[in-house]
Amino acid sequence: MLFSSLTAVSPIDGRYHNTTETLANYFSEYALIRYRVKVEIAYFIALAKLPLPQLKSVSEQQLQQLLKIEEEFSENDAAHIKEIEKTTNHDVKAVEYFLKEKFDQLGLKEVKEFIHFGLTSQDINNTATPLSLKEAWEEVLAPQIVQVTSLLREKAISWENVPMLARTHGQPASPTRLGKELYVFVDRIKEQLSLLSSIPFSAKFGGATGNFNAHVAAYSHVDWIEFANRFVTDSLGLKRSQVTTQIDHYDHMAAFFDALKRINTIFIDLDRDVWTYISMNYFRQKIKKGEVGSSAMPHKVNPIDFENSEGNFGIANAVFEHLSAKLPISRLQRDLTDSTVSRNIGVPIAHMMIGLKSLERGLHKLILAEDVVQADLEANWVVVAEGIQTILRREGFPEPYEVLKELTRTNQVIDKETIAVFVEKLDVSGSVKKELLTLSPQTYVGIFKV
Repeated sequence: MLFSSLTAVSPIDGRYHNTTETLANYFSEYALIRYRVKVEIAYFIALAKLPLPQLKSVSEQQLQQLLKIEEEFSENDAAHIKEIEKTTNHDVKAVEYFLKEKFDQLGLKEVKEFIHFGLTSQDINNTATPLSLKEAWEEVLAPQIVQVTSLLREKAISWENVPMLARTHGQPASPTRLGKELYVFVDRIKEQLSLLSSIPFSAKFGGATGNFNAHVAAYSHVDWIEFANRFVTDSLGLKRSQVTTQIDHYDHMAAFFDALKRINTIFIDLDRDVWTYISMNYFRQKIKKGEVGSSAMPHKVNPIDFENSEGNFGIANAVFEHLSAKLPISRLQRDLTDSTVSRNIGVPIAHMMIGLKSLERGLHKLILAEDVVQADLEANWVVVAEGIQTILRREGFPEPYEVLKELTRTNQVIDKETIAVFVEKLDVSGSVKKELLTLSPQTYVGIFKV
């Protein structure tokens, strides 16, 4: 059976391929190999510019030719490396041998042993992986989060002055504004993005057990820690973890995944709220000609985008949970469990992308049924009881809470007339009565500021 979107085991590469295909540039096997090649070449160039005595003969032109290996890296190159791996049974060593072939072609045979000089495979993996994650975040995922949040902000501003009945514990509560309730989520995402921005993309770079043993043995006069710090920062744009075993401790990566989990959880909260508003008929949805809501009930227009979004955010969080719990744990100086687990970093990010795209699509479909929203307010005059009893407290009226409790829990229907009759019977001044009668579900909405 040939591989296609129909035969893919994972819906990421099947049903949702069009949504997630851009992530292949960062998290596919091809991408991992390309990032490894990038790091190996960058490291060799850094050694040449140190310079190590044996590399002084390498010209600037040759260094530029080396950069083109990564810039022009193709799927055929990746396939060739996979062929080499069939012999080496080691993926990083296969990259080294591939580059040695390239060095032979470029007239650099005499210096090719400085490829991967003094390194262990994790010096490559623990730089290639965070680099791919950093670039995927900056170029794909973060812009998508910002795009969805901006759309939500537009909706919030558009409906800023629409009064709406609030519900706490599922029961009618003090009125609010629709725009404000949506802006709650904008503010929450903004806060999480701010927190996330403080988390560095860290990398391990220090030899077989993190001590530069081989480097020091070969060139004891070089400050290898300073070199590695500069290389990881300047050449790769990452932050070097200073004290490590053979692998990175992954603490920062775990923090990053936990931050993404919180963002997803906020969006799940939004999905469920909007889904509920749709079920209450506060929102209708734009209808696309030809679409079917139910295979049996012709009238249905289901909130499938918000349901799809919620489901995919949930899957993403489950995998992020495992990544952030597992990756920081490694037996003694190194075990291999992080290797197979880290290959799945793209999985939760892909599900997150599906969730974001579905949420965006759903938000675009929303049509406010303001008549339904207003009718719900009008049917719940009981909610102004809070305001009335608070004003009465101010006036020194005896036991105002208890008086309002008696009114609102004994009458079957509390409407505008009920409230008016109640206010007129109160032993308060005319001006206070007038003030109380200005309260209505439509105006008793408080304040909020963006």
